[in-house]
Amino acid sequence: RNPRLVYGRMTGWGQTGPLAEAAGHDSNYVALAGALGAIGERDRPPPIPLNLIGDFGGGALYLTMGMLAALREASRSGQGQVVDAAMVDGTASMLTLFYGLLAGGLWRDRRASNLLDGGAPFARSYATRDDRFIVVCAIENRFFAALLAALEITEIDPAEQYDQAHWPSQVAILERTFRSRTRDEWSALLEGTDTCFAPVLSLAESPSHPHNAARGTFVEVDGIVQPAPAPRFSRTRSEIGRPPATPGVDDRTALAAWGVSERRIARLVEAGVVGTGAPADP
Repeated sequence: RNPRLVYGRMTGWGQTGPLAEAAGHDSNYVALAGALGAIGERDRPPPIPLNLIGDFGGGALYLTMGMLAALREASRSGQGQVVDAAMVDGTASMLTLFYGLLAGGLWRDRRASNLLDGGAPFARSYATRDDRFIVVCAIENRFFAALLAALEITEIDPAEQYDQAHWPSQVAILERTFRSRTRDEWSALLEGTDTCFAPVLSLAESPSHPHNAARGTFVEVDGIVQPAPAPRFSRTRSEIGRPPATPGVDDRTALAAWGVSERRIARLVEAGVVGTGAPADP
């Protein structure tokens, strides 16, 4: 009846294929796409990267991108369609760079052996004296040279940065160096420089970091500290206008705002399709 409608269907395995009807969760989809096998230390089981990759990245964000694209196309063609957003597909799509590197002989299919998977001494995390962690990602040579200069390390030649034969010895030197001070001492020395450095913060620590505080990266709503909306828009500012609503409380208001008549709303309430507009008894 409305050919312009766009339907979004987000699942783990997708609408088709031999696994389409099987149960699963984030790590299953991330594993099948090849992402989980590429993350972590080479001699230990792959760590579970929260549910950021499958659920939120390959799932929700790809669904949103697909819906926006389909709605844009429908506004021109007058025809809607179904967006089949599978988390395994989205995760595989995010791995395009690494499949390209693998095909070009620039990536080893083994964890912690490459430029961006913790194998490189200049792009990995290190423990500090207080058993906390920092991370450096000085991939470009000038940044690696700046890092070595700031650390006063002379045993490593910046010109040998990409020679993997030197990586084990470089890792040992950097491990020893970063163990000599606390995380916050390193932050005081290196933050804000071109060493590509950051402290590894906990969830509780991140909102109070000076950079996040200055940008308002986190906000407090109804006493709850939470991430602010992202990305930011120069003209139409995003904000969290209210705390989560009790289910059913705003049904009438929302339907009226969408142009549904009061008579129709009353019938929906009577049928139990929508809430009555009053909070449920505790």
